[in-house]
Amino acid sequence: MASNQQTDDSANTPSPPNNIYKDPDDGRQRFLLELEFVQCLANPIYIHYLAQNRYFEDEAFIGYLKYLQYWQRPEYLKFIMYPHCLYFLELLQNANFRSAMAHPGNKELAHRQQFYFWKNYRNNRLKHILPRPLPEPVAAPPASVPPPPPVPPTTISVSAASGPVPTTAPASALSPMQYAIPAGSSLAKNDMRSSGVDRRKRKKEV
Repeated sequence: MASNQQTDDSANTPSPPNNIYKDPDDGRQRFLLELEFVQCLANPIYIHYLAQNRYFEDEAFIGYLKYLQYWQRPEYLKFIMYPHCLYFLELLQNANFRSAMAHPGNKELAHRQQFYFWKNYRNNRLKHILPRPLPEPVAAPPASVPPPPPVPPTTISVSAASGPVPTTAPASALSPMQYAIPAGSSLAKNDMRSSGVDRRKRKKEV
């Protein structure tokens, strides 16, 4: 009975197909083709081309995009030269993104944002990598200095031999304006015109 059961089970189990496809070069050609296609997805213009030609309406093509997600594994990730393709591959799993990329305005928007990312990526990355300078220590406020003690008054004894002590301050030096001719003075001013006339009269008289 046991032998009969085993023969029945072996008869019911499907036999593996004999015509299994095997890559002639151990999958090297397929690997290169899929790598090239995945990296083409880094270009928003190419995604727009696929949307315009209705590739995203084909269920087989959408399934192929899901299959290509294995490139996100670490053992395949090291072969990617344009990492933006994996970002767009993830976005292409969304039907709204696939339909939106058919519009030229969305294509230009994605292309412009990609350019800004390339332009500012290095500076933004260095902000998080480079060590930030330590904050300068805040100087403590100076302690209040007590005022110096008052100087006691000292008395100076002046002897009679030292001479008389001047009690009044010396007269201030005269200002240059004080040497000017005072108002109402009888001194006559030299008139250059009158002196010239006198000289002419003298010459005529001679």
